[in-house]
Amino acid sequence: MNSFSGNASPTGSMVAFDFHVSDEDAGVRFDHFLVQAVTDISRSCLVQSIRMGLFLVDGHKKKSSYRLKSGERILGSIYEAPPQVLVPQPVPFNILFEDEFLLVISKPPGIVVHPAAGNPDGTLVNGLLYHCKEIANVGDEVRPGIVHRLDKDTSGVMVVAKSSLCHRLLVDIFKEREVEKEYLALVHGHLRERQGRIITSIDRHPVQRQKMTVCEEHHGRYAASRWQVLEEYAEGCSLLRVGIETGRTHQIRVHMASLGHPVAGDNLYGRARNTRSYPRQMLHAHCLRFVHPVTGATMDYTAPAWSDFQLIIDQLRDLEYEKLLNGP
Repeated sequence: MNSFSGNASPTGSMVAFDFHVSDEDAGVRFDHFLVQAVTDISRSCLVQSIRMGLFLVDGHKKKSSYRLKSGERILGSIYEAPPQVLVPQPVPFNILFEDEFLLVISKPPGIVVHPAAGNPDGTLVNGLLYHCKEIANVGDEVRPGIVHRLDKDTSGVMVVAKSSLCHRLLVDIFKEREVEKEYLALVHGHLRERQGRIITSIDRHPVQRQKMTVCEEHHGRYAASRWQVLEEYAEGCSLLRVGIETGRTHQIRVHMASLGHPVAGDNLYGRARNTRSYPRQMLHAHCLRFVHPVTGATMDYTAPAWSDFQLIIDQLRDLEYEKLLNGP
């Protein structure tokens, strides 16, 4: 697809599009055409607009998979929502270190890092703004100060930028993989080896779009994790230390599930293995090591396991002790 006959013009809070399908574009999927034609709007937004009937082909609503015909006219518009106003709110988190450039914190489980669909407030970002108003002008306007993320139900250590300079420098050292990240993961089963390294490609699941999956190398993004068994329990669980060399979405959860040892409590990748009630996925960002990008100081911070995580570990240790006392 080399060229498009059409134009886009702003109309208030709407952007209107008008395209004519050329002979060259005949047979192309409706959604693929729009993705190539409207490069400054996300694919997910365009597909949603098709589903809502905001884009029409010769005046008719069509599915994303519709194959375009030469000469057809595509008219459409995408509503541009007003900028989201981030409100400072007293959201809890533990501060491990703070200076004028950055914060090192421990995020509680159950808190989303930044506002998104379904979570407009009550996020870590809202709490950061409540603690430090100047973060509002650092980095992305929706994710001020944020340079990396943890899943909602993953607890543990994070670093947050307080200045634009520090934000840029932190983004660079994360990109260059100059940050060491270690997690504690309670997984199902006992692994054959005491330690190992897993290297795969990870991409979005082709059907279940909320999931990621291991895939062929040329389809996904390189992902590498190292794991070491710390403890094994009678109930058939193991406590691992997991170091991630890359930071792909759901990386540890996907990697451990691919080994047949999903993270305990993970209802997305290992629901069938959860034989007891877990408060959440048993994954905790335990340690973060990096060089302070402004001062050059060595930063090495550990976030103690959150209380709900520690309670499960204590219960499993008690069961293991009872087994030793009672014998086989």
